Order: sequence, then C-alpha cells, then structure tokens
Amino acid sequence: MTLILTSLQGIPLIQPGDDLAGIIELAVNRTGIELQDGDIFVLAQKIVSKSEGRLVNLATIQPSERAEGLARETGKDPRLVELNLRESCAVLRTRLGTMVVEHRLGFICANAGIDHSNVAGEGSNSEEWVLLLPENPDASAQALRERLEVSSGCRLGVLIIDSHGRAWRLGTVGVTIGLSGVPGVVDLRGQEDLFGYRLRITEVGAADELAGAASLVMGQAREGTPVVHVRGFPYPLRESQFGEILRPRDQDLFR
Repeated sequence: MTLILTSLQGIPLIQPGDDLAGIIELAVNRTGIELQDGDIFVLAQKIVSKSEGRLVNLATIQPSERAEGLARETGKDPRLVELNLRESCAVLRTRLGTMVVEHRLGFICANAGIDHSNVAGEGSNSEEWVLLLPENPDASAQALRERLEVSSGCRLGVLIIDSHGRAWRLGTVGVTIGLSGVPGVVDLRGQEDLFGYRLRITEVGAADELAGAASLVMGQAREGTPVVHVRGFPYPLRESQFGEILRPRDQDLFR
C-alpha cells in the first residue's frame, strides 16, 4: 500500500468570500496532478473559516458577567472568554491560560478552537481579530466536494481538519472536524487477523489518521500550504458525517 500526500502549491492568502473550490482547482493544475476516483482533499479549517467570514473583532464583543469571572480564573481576555462561551455548550475545565470546553459541534477542545495565529483583519491592530471554526464543517466539506466532483468528473472525498491537544499526551495533532465522502470510522470487527482470530473491538479512526498525516505535510507556522491532495487512502470512500467519530456520552468514562 502506498499513500501519497502532496501539498498544493500557490494557495493565496484566503479572504472572506473567496471561491475555495476554484482556488483548489487552479492549485491542482499548477501542481501537475490529474485527479482520479478515490482522491481526497484535506483542508486546514483556517482557510475554510476565512472564506466563510468567520473573523471576529474583539472590540465588538461585550463580555458577560460569567465571562468576566472566568477571565479572572484563567488570566484570559474577557472578550475572548465570552466568545469561548458563545461557541461552546459547556466549560469542562479551566486553568491559567486555558479553557477546555465542549464545542457546539460536539467535540472537546481548548479555547473553543478560536485562533489568533495567522489571522489578519481590517485595520492596523491585528491582535484584536480572531477566527472562529466554520459554522458547519460537514456542510462546508460537502459543498466543496460537490463542486470539485462536478469539475473533475471523479469520485472524491474532502476533510476539514484542525490542530487539537490531547488529554493524556503533549503536543497537538491534526484531527477531523468536518468530512464528506471519507469514512470517519472503519469497523473491522469480524475480520480475521494473520492467525485467523476474528477481531472483536477494532474500529479504526481512519479520518483522524489521515488528518494527522496531512497535518505533517501542511505544517503549523508559515508554510502556506493549507490544502493537501491524498492518493492511496486504503479504505473505500463512502458517505459520512462528523457525528460518527464522536464517542457517545454514555460511553465516555471521563465526563
């Protein structure tokens, strides 16, 4: 099995309203890739959020009383805390500099996925601008996939990924927050191993495995390569949605 990940070249700095599908099509041609059935595009959430206008100027945010209290606990800007609260369902943990929340999309993450890095808004004070996650990453992935399939005539998949920390390990890794056409989880229960033993519990987080691999190719700082083309994904493409990745609450041993 060979898995090939290629960062698309020449992706410009994305602005609100930009046509991501058209930009990707140009980058595919520039990179010299001829699309095939089964190819996948992995996108950093940041360019999706920017194209969808998810930029917020903190100067426009009025903190609530609860946000002011949490800001004192965490040492964070109360306006940023207010956005954390608006983007999440529950605050699970706090410490100096960090809020761990259940995001409104269903996953657990630090600071509601709100980003300061590589974000520039209108005006001179870039520190006042932050970027929220896409409103509906599955819908964003689906719309991109449909456009790219029509233009290419190929069966494709799309992942939208973000960098998340983990409860028991240091360092961030790429994880899926939206997908279309790519299996989120692959169920291998019932298949035989090398010795004929039938697997009983093995379910593979295929989308997150691919997200981690693509994140390595994208980089985390100033690489400027937020879209990765993937060929050789070892599982059949199928219809999917982000909810299949989330562990049901009644199986969660830590909340």
